[in-house]
Amino acid sequence: MPELPDGLIIIAKRECPTCALIEPVLHELAQGSLPLTVYSQDDPDYGAGLPRVIHDETLEQSWRLEVEIVPTLIRVEDGREVERTYGWHRGDWEALSGQQPLGADLPETRPGCGSKTQDPGMPEKLAARFDHGSLASREIELGDAEDVMEACFERGWTDGLPVVPPTRERVLRMLQGTTRAPDEVLGDIPPDLVPCTVEKVAVNAVMAGCKPEYLPVVIAAVEAALSEDFGMHGILCTTMFAGPMVIVNGPISRAIGMNSGVNALGQGNRANATIGRALQLVIRNVGGGRPGEIDRATLGTPGKYTFCFAEAEDSDWGSLATERGFAPDTSTVTLFAGEGVQGIVDQKSRTPESLARSFANSLRAVDNTKLAMAGDAVLVVSPEHHRVFSQAGWSRQRLREDLEQLLLSPGDELLAGADGIAEGLPPSAAGKQIPKFRPGGLLIVRAGGTAGLFSAVIAGWAASGPVGSTPVTKEING
Repeated sequence: MPELPDGLIIIAKRECPTCALIEPVLHELAQGSLPLTVYSQDDPDYGAGLPRVIHDETLEQSWRLEVEIVPTLIRVEDGREVERTYGWHRGDWEALSGQQPLGADLPETRPGCGSKTQDPGMPEKLAARFDHGSLASREIELGDAEDVMEACFERGWTDGLPVVPPTRERVLRMLQGTTRAPDEVLGDIPPDLVPCTVEKVAVNAVMAGCKPEYLPVVIAAVEAALSEDFGMHGILCTTMFAGPMVIVNGPISRAIGMNSGVNALGQGNRANATIGRALQLVIRNVGGGRPGEIDRATLGTPGKYTFCFAEAEDSDWGSLATERGFAPDTSTVTLFAGEGVQGIVDQKSRTPESLARSFANSLRAVDNTKLAMAGDAVLVVSPEHHRVFSQAGWSRQRLREDLEQLLLSPGDELLAGADGIAEGLPPSAAGKQIPKFRPGGLLIVRAGGTAGLFSAVIAGWAASGPVGSTPVTKEING
């Protein structure tokens, strides 16, 4: 902000009734000992006859003075603001200006109006126009004949689908969704290990189509992906199908309108679709994780475009987040190296024991029936299937314990292998009962529409060994 002129500064607009009301007061102030400067936001004739009236047509001065309400009266000494008031309050104006009486014929008080700098979309427009140091990202200038959307494709910034061009204005608007500083470094994004700032996340959230209120969720998902336990670099490099799947819990999922119900794992919900996509674009555009380069998946999965949903938390089961040690009122993301969705169709079971056996039979097929302790899994239980367990008094933990017992396999059989093909177990497994999943490797969540006796299994990537991925839960902060 340049040095301000000493004296009094008033910012007003003609269309504000209070500004029109106090126009005679401006002439009274002009007769005082303090120099008076008036900035009119909408009418060059406002304050006609005063010695210094400036038409702030571009709103630059109003923006630089951070005016939110008009009229605003500011007192400046030695080039610096020392006091301000807004609206009309005779006592405040007299105390600030050192003149009295003022506006003797006016009411004692009148509320002000919103400054034009606060019109919808205007704050970020003004910031983009006048605050050139607010963003650190390099700006790309396109030729007059270039199509913006095609330019994004040609430069490799997309996942194969169109993206929203990340203009300064849009990025600044996105950053309003978080209290965190744009230059805060979250960590180094694999595979290129490039430092990733909050601003860089915001740029990619714009491209993904996020709203500003989604940004804290995207930031938390990026932080989870940077965890050593999650192993994002390995997920990129593996020839397996996996990509990061985001499960959101807590009040924020409802506040931003995420889908945990009908078609929760499918298309159609903006928050679900764009949050998962933003994470993938950060990995691609900041970290360099592009298919055919470091991303070596043999087949891949559609979930590598985006895979994100909220858990339904309207039951007696609590939530995935509370089960993982967080308070019910805490918002979290859980990142899981997920593959595709394998449906479980059981429309006949009427007891929890029978339905648990159906779930176990489907879970046994994760990766391959001959493999044990080779991958994680998420079991997504639909409301109708959940009702079978809930009415019988089964908790989430009870279901897990039952599944763990049902999924034990004789080590001798696994070592011999189905059809004589053995894989992945050491000789020490002989004579033991071997669990299908490692301890903590089976996550159970609730989601889906209220009609349909269908649940689902989402397999996870290589949980055992030093190159695997472990689910990571992060609290969402600002």
